[in-house]
Amino acid sequence: MLYYLSHLTDWFSPLNVFRYVTFRAFMGAGTAFVLSLLLGRWMIGRLRAFKIGQVVRQDQDVESALQHHRRKAGTPTMGGVLILFTTLMAAVLWCHSSNPQVWIVMATMLFMGAVGFVDDWLKLRQQNSDGLKEWQKLVLQGLWVVIAFVAIEAVPGTRPYARQLMVPFFKAPVVADLTLIGALVFMFLVLVGTTNAVNLSDGLDGLAAGCMGSVSAAYLVLAYVAGNVVMASYLQVPAVSGAHELAVFCGCLLGGVLGFLWWNAYPAKVFMGDTGSLALGGTIAMVAILIKQELTLFIVGLVFVAEAGSVLIQRTACKAHRWRTGEGLPPQQRPFRMTPLHHHFELISKERARAEGRSPDAAENTVVIRLWIVSIVCALLGVATLKLR
Repeated sequence: MLYYLSHLTDWFSPLNVFRYVTFRAFMGAGTAFVLSLLLGRWMIGRLRAFKIGQVVRQDQDVESALQHHRRKAGTPTMGGVLILFTTLMAAVLWCHSSNPQVWIVMATMLFMGAVGFVDDWLKLRQQNSDGLKEWQKLVLQGLWVVIAFVAIEAVPGTRPYARQLMVPFFKAPVVADLTLIGALVFMFLVLVGTTNAVNLSDGLDGLAAGCMGSVSAAYLVLAYVAGNVVMASYLQVPAVSGAHELAVFCGCLLGGVLGFLWWNAYPAKVFMGDTGSLALGGTIAMVAILIKQELTLFIVGLVFVAEAGSVLIQRTACKAHRWRTGEGLPPQQRPFRMTPLHHHFELISKERARAEGRSPDAAENTVVIRLWIVSIVCALLGVATLKLR
């Protein structure tokens, strides 16, 4: 919306600054961040008033070292609404309103956020951690993949790349035409995989929000390059017409998650819930799809990949053992002490603290900060792949 102020440069020349993508990206980030700070306390109060509190699973298998997580029961959840509102408001203000890629990403954020909202609502109503069944989430996410793919094929800027498979370190498409079915399956895997990976990472105070901040910053750079014909040509990556506006959107997303982190940092005053985690995962996946940097997510979002991978490995090992023996896999034989991966590290950190005579209370925060560091390094490595072709 504010982009159109640049049309008044004949009247006031400094307004030309509104044409610049970098200016609008930083201003979008600042707008979303400030909105989060201004609205955060009020929103947390509303969530408390409506008794929208976190439901913590009461599994008997959970090791005693992690029983302190039960104290988090009742902490306001569904705080992802704050991320959605601040990000989308900033995007409406600072993105070019006629850009179709931005609208596709915004629609994805809203749709995935709605799926997460329903999931959170069912958990609250039933007072357990079940929510939507896995197949229901997959069906809804698959439906959105079809809708989004049709939209991508209809946009001139993204249509030429919709069925290509780009791989980091290769300057030409590894597969020039995946065919309609292949492209849909690939897009489904990217969207569903990223969405659920971010969802699984949302288990410690500030973990998902902090890691999403570095991922958003990396894709801000990647989108800016993809939308700049000269830079894209020099770095030999797909030059996607209109992708520069996705850089502005990523700036808004960065500000939104950092603003939410202000309230979500240890000890968290609010949790994003599936409303936030599904929306964030789906949004960054769609940005990656639109600029043909899907597989770069494996590098930039390595923390999310590791979290999802740990769950997959653990489940596979347990099911294989049960299939062979008819019994559950003993805890000492499991690949991980507990999944997702952040709980495995948390248990180890607590044990080391006790062995060294330190208080184990800071273990959660230690794990989160170290995973933030890993996420930042991976984001830098992901951006560095632009030069390695």
